[in-house]
Amino acid sequence: MLECDHLMLPDPYNPIVEGHIRETDFYHIFQIGVVQCLSALVNALVERWHPKTHTFHLSVGEYVVTLEDVALILGLSTNGLPITGPTLSRFEAMDAECLDQFGVAPMKSDCRGSFIKLTWKLLPLLYNFAGIIQFSWGSACLAHLYRALCRASRVDCKEVDGPLTLWLTWALIRLSFLAPIPGNP
Repeated sequence: MLECDHLMLPDPYNPIVEGHIRETDFYHIFQIGVVQCLSALVNALVERWHPKTHTFHLSVGEYVVTLEDVALILGLSTNGLPITGPTLSRFEAMDAECLDQFGVAPMKSDCRGSFIKLTWKLLPLLYNFAGIIQFSWGSACLAHLYRALCRASRVDCKEVDGPLTLWLTWALIRLSFLAPIPGNP
């Protein structure tokens, strides 16, 4: 049985931070909140994920999370510059970079696996906060989801991480026949 590795709810941010976030494409994401992890749905979909084709193979056909889904669900841009660069995974390096840029750093207990790798790749892009709108964040989010699903589908994997809000929202919208029936325990 896989466990859902979802980050805690974000701390409330002050009005100055909110103003900066509104200037980017990310404000919509802060309004979404966190989707409760539906373990049975997560496990059923991971079992049907095919890493070679990045599709879910169900008895009713193949399904895939697309860039259009990312744009509709998260409101992220799918046009723009690609997000590329080396991915380093040392917590100490990320800790120092966060302290340098923001004056605060995440707690080590909150940072595991792909969170560190993704954050470390994105941190240099945040030096020019006003310029982050030029990147294709939807593409990066979809690539991160595919990587997380490929990792979770391995036999030795015991947890799943990545953009679970995107994934579970997509599943409840696109695979409505799998959604729980309201009021039915």
